[in-house]
Amino acid sequence: MKSAVETLNPTRVRLSIEVPFEELKDSLDAAYKKINQQVTVKGFRKGKIPARVIDQRFGRGAVLEEAVNDALPKFYTEAVNEAEIDVLGQPEVDITELKDGETLNFTAEVDVRPAIEIPDYSGIEVEVDAVEVSDEDVDKAVTELRERFASTSPVERAAEDGDVITIDLEAKVEGEVLEDGVASGVSYTIGSGELLDGIDDAVKGLEAGGEATFTSELKGGSAAGKEAEVTVKVTQVAARELPELDDEFAQLASEFDTLDELRADSRKRLENMKQYDQATQAQERVLEKLLELVEVPVPEKLLEDEINTRKHNLEHHQLGQMGLDLEKYLEIQGKSAEEFDTETKDAAVKGIKTQFVLDELVKREKLNVNQEELTEHLMRRAASSGMSPDQFAQAVVEGGQVPLLVGEVARGKALAVVVEAATVKDTNGEVVDLDDDEDETAETVEVVEAASEDTPAEAEEKTEG
Repeated sequence: MKSAVETLNPTRVRLSIEVPFEELKDSLDAAYKKINQQVTVKGFRKGKIPARVIDQRFGRGAVLEEAVNDALPKFYTEAVNEAEIDVLGQPEVDITELKDGETLNFTAEVDVRPAIEIPDYSGIEVEVDAVEVSDEDVDKAVTELRERFASTSPVERAAEDGDVITIDLEAKVEGEVLEDGVASGVSYTIGSGELLDGIDDAVKGLEAGGEATFTSELKGGSAAGKEAEVTVKVTQVAARELPELDDEFAQLASEFDTLDELRADSRKRLENMKQYDQATQAQERVLEKLLELVEVPVPEKLLEDEINTRKHNLEHHQLGQMGLDLEKYLEIQGKSAEEFDTETKDAAVKGIKTQFVLDELVKREKLNVNQEELTEHLMRRAASSGMSPDQFAQAVVEGGQVPLLVGEVARGKALAVVVEAATVKDTNGEVVDLDDDEDETAETVEVVEAASEDTPAEAEEKTEG
């Protein structure tokens, strides 16, 4: 076999491959054997039909077609390995010449990973939010904890903001009561925004036994997205009573003996959260700066496939779980279809560039992934998937996804190298030292994954709210 490579552009090549006919012998033998098992010829036992009889009865062309289909992947792979090119996706194959007994010539056009030059990135500088926890932040955290320990007691008065009411609901669309539009004994906190738009105004001022009707757009169910006439009846009004903010509350709500100790712990927790957010922000901004430094050609076919995959995942997985379709999602986001397409393309380009650049850094820095790092990453992915580590590991192995997980960890380590070399300052002008972050690699892996994925977080927050 002989092969040659022609560069069509920085991300695509054409392989021209010539195969002497004698190198097709194994594939021809396999073709005759396969056809032997599929056909019946009177006078011959199944599987024992001579090759000349198969040629006469079914045509030599059928045998050659079967043999070529069997041989092409093998010769294509040999040519790719010989040329030492990093292919992406499936090739477009064209048989240019097939002479029985003489030669097989074909071409294969395929996208390839572009050559990337990584410039000096040690001069990258980014600014991040300062870690500052105010007394008001601590007050808010303690108040939220206090509200979790609130009790309720029925009252004989009109419902007010913050009350917990028990209600019966009935929803009608175009005058018809929906099968899934009736609910009884629903507990609802006025002002929480956890049910339908307009319900707070409808129930405030009602006592037990009171009833009101309002219109609202349904968020889920068989008539999601439609305007409904909703009748709400209040069966009970209960006032929420917060525990006294004292040492006794600290002992009830935590492992601490005093309120001061509880507040100090709340402050420390908030500082840790803000430090984590700060580190993530630094990594995201360093990655942005790195991508700005590097010229990365993006293969058209790979980009097209990535865009289609993102749209499919959004429409058929993420939005489906939220009870939305794409049209409703765009309405919530306040975006046109054109804006959505542009954003999806931009996110896909960023994801592809991120992978290419960090993979090149992995090679340049000779970064390896050890078993402990892979196991830790697997445990995190399992937790986010809702599967047990054993179940997730089994699924990864069976699906041949281990190299993907290794790649994710390696790219996270590559980004960590760049972050370590960068200068990070907070909004107060202070240099931020990220070396103390024990989970730096885990965080950079998450940042890399976020750059490669696009989730409708804003829509989810709005529908939940």
